[in-house]
Amino acid sequence: MLIIGVDTGGTFTDFIYRDERGWGVHKRLSTPHDPSEAVRAGIRHIAGDRPVHVVHGSTVATNAILERKGVKTALVTNRGMEDVIEIGRQNRSRLYDLHYRRTPHIVPPELRFGVPGRVTSEGDVAEDFDPAAAAAVLDAVRASGAQSVAVCLLFSFLRPEHERAVGEALQELDIPVSLSHEVLAEFREFERTSTTVINAYVSPIMTRYLSALQNALRGGQLRIMQSNGGSISAETAMRESVRTILSGPAGGAVGAHVIGSAAGHGRLVTFDMGGTSTDVALLDNDLPLTMESSIGGYPVRTPMIDIHTVGAGGGSIARLDRGGALTVGPESAGADPGPICYGRGREITVTDANLYLGRLIPERFLGGEMRLDSDRLNAAMEDMARRAGLTPTALAEGILDVANANMERAVRVISVERGHDPREFTLFSFGGAGGLHAAFLARLLSMPKVFIPKNPGILSAVGMVTADVIRDASRTVMAKARDIGPEDMGTWFEELEKQAGTALAAEGFGADAVTHERFLDMRYEGQSFEITVPLTDDFAAGFEDEHERRYGYRNPGKALEVVTVRLRSRGRPEKPDFPEGRDMSAAIPPEALLGKTQTVFSGAAVTTAVLDRERLLPGNTFRGPAILTEYTSTIVIPPFASGRVDARGNIILDLDLAPEPGGER
Repeated sequence: MLIIGVDTGGTFTDFIYRDERGWGVHKRLSTPHDPSEAVRAGIRHIAGDRPVHVVHGSTVATNAILERKGVKTALVTNRGMEDVIEIGRQNRSRLYDLHYRRTPHIVPPELRFGVPGRVTSEGDVAEDFDPAAAAAVLDAVRASGAQSVAVCLLFSFLRPEHERAVGEALQELDIPVSLSHEVLAEFREFERTSTTVINAYVSPIMTRYLSALQNALRGGQLRIMQSNGGSISAETAMRESVRTILSGPAGGAVGAHVIGSAAGHGRLVTFDMGGTSTDVALLDNDLPLTMESSIGGYPVRTPMIDIHTVGAGGGSIARLDRGGALTVGPESAGADPGPICYGRGREITVTDANLYLGRLIPERFLGGEMRLDSDRLNAAMEDMARRAGLTPTALAEGILDVANANMERAVRVISVERGHDPREFTLFSFGGAGGLHAAFLARLLSMPKVFIPKNPGILSAVGMVTADVIRDASRTVMAKARDIGPEDMGTWFEELEKQAGTALAAEGFGADAVTHERFLDMRYEGQSFEITVPLTDDFAAGFEDEHERRYGYRNPGKALEVVTVRLRSRGRPEKPDFPEGRDMSAAIPPEALLGKTQTVFSGAAVTTAVLDRERLLPGNTFRGPAILTEYTSTIVIPPFASGRVDARGNIILDLDLAPEPGGER
C-alpha cells in the first residue's frame, strides 16, 4: 500500500511517500481557510485512485486554541468549584504590568455548572451523588446552547462513578462529552480541569476536519501524530484531540532523532524553521518529554515532546516601529498573501531579505516549480530602506540579523538556561527555511557542526512515517515509597497495561508487537512538584541521582513519595529504512555544478558557487561560499563553513569559529 506522511504548516503543506518504486516528496502552498484542502489535493496528486495509508500532523487543534475558534463549551464540576478553572494558580506572566488584565476564559461563568456529590482525597464518598441534580444540569446545559461538555469532578481519578453518571446523563444531548478521568487520571484539579476543557473545546473541530479527510481517502487508513512523538488512529484523535496539539513539531523532533541517531549524532539541538515559526528542542540521545506545557495560556498536562517555539520563520514580516527600530515577526505573511517574492505579498519578509541578498536562486525554488519575483521585491526593499535611512543591502542583512537573534534566544532557552552547553551538541537543521540560517545561527551559539538531512523541508513528514504508535496512560497513587511493595507496582501497572493492550489491539497490534515502559513521578515528602524516572529495581536511587543532576543536591534519608505511575506502550509498525550509500571521491561531479551567482555576506557581494544537492555523492566535500539547491529547501554555506556529504546523503557543515577581523563573530 502507498504510505504518505503529511505535515501541514502555516506556509507549505509537506508530503513524503513510499510505494513499490521507492520514496518521493511533494510540497504545495497551504490553504489557511481550509487546511484539509491542501492535504486532499496533495494526496490526489500523489495517489490518484490508489488506496493509501496516511500519517498526518495537523495544526488544527493548536490554531483553534490560539485563535479562540473552538466550539462553545460547557463545564460541569462539583458544586462550589465552578470557578477553579478561572482562579487557576498564582502564576502571573506579567507580574509588574499594572494594566494587565486576564483574557476572558474560553468557558465563561454562564457555561459553568455545579452538581452535588463529593469524593475525598482518600477515595471515600463524603456527599452522595444526586441524579435529580444531574438532570437539572442536563437541562441547563441544553438551554445554554453548548456544543461540547467537559466534566471534571474532584478526585474522579480515584472513584469515577459520579463522573460516569454525569457523562451518561449528558449523552442525551447528543454532543461530545469529555470526562476528566478518561482524559487525565491525575491529581491537581486545576490542571486536570484545564486539560479536559481544552479537549472538549477542540474535539468537535478535529472531528469535522478528520472526518472530511477520511471521506477523501475512500477507505484508506488515517493516523494522526500526537504531541508525545507517537501516532494514534483518527478515531482516537477525534475523542482525545488534546493529545495532538504539538502534532507537527513533534514529527520533526522524531525525524531528527531517527535520522541523527542512524548517522551517529545523538546529541542534537533541533532547529526547525518553517514559513511561520521556528521550533527548537534539545535531544540528549533521546526525545525530551514534558508534562508541564501550556497552549494559549491554558495548562495542558499530557505528555509532549519538550519543544520551544518562537514566531520567526521565512514569512515573518519586517517592519519599522514608531521609533524607527527594525522588528521582525512574530506576525507572518503565511501562504496567503505570502512574501512579496511569491507574487501576492505586500510586506517584506525574511524570505524576501534572503532573496535580495542572493541567497535564494529564483529559478530553482521548489525545484523550479515556483519562480520567485525579484522585480516586485526590489522596489519594496528600496522604499523601506529609504524610510529606515539604510541602504537596501544593509536593511536586508539587518532583517536576517534580527531573525537570527530571535532564534538564538530560543535555542538558549532550551540549552543554556537548562544547564546544557550548546557547543557540545550538533545543530540539526530542517524546515524549508532552516538551511538559509543554520550556519549563521550555529556560529552565534559557537556550535562547531551543523547537520542537514536529505529533503530537510519535509523532515516533519518523515518523522510521522517513522513514528511508533504510542499510548500514554497514568494514575495518581500518592504513596510513600517505603510502603510500596512489588505487588503494589504489579497491581498498578498491570491494570494500565491491560487497558493499553486493548487500545493497541484496536489499532491492529497483537500482544507480541507491543512493548511497555514503566515510569514513576517521585518527590521528597514536602515538595510540591515531581520528577519522572524510569521504574527500576532501585527506583529510589534513580530518583535521587536525577534530583542531584537537576538541582545540584540530594537529601539522603529523607522520605520519598511516589505520586503518579506512568505507562508508555508502543506498537511498532513497519518502518522505512535509510540505507548507507557507497563512499565516493571528494570530487564533485560536473553535473552538480550549476554555475555561480553573486551573494552578499557581511556587506560585500562575493562570487558563490551554486550546487545541485541531489547530484552530490557521498564523500563529496566543498567549501563556502556556496549555495546548495534542492526541491524542499535551499542551503547557504557562508565563507566561514565547509561541508561534506556523509554515507547517507546528509550534509555535515564544519564551522570556523575564529573571530573575524575587528573581533566580530
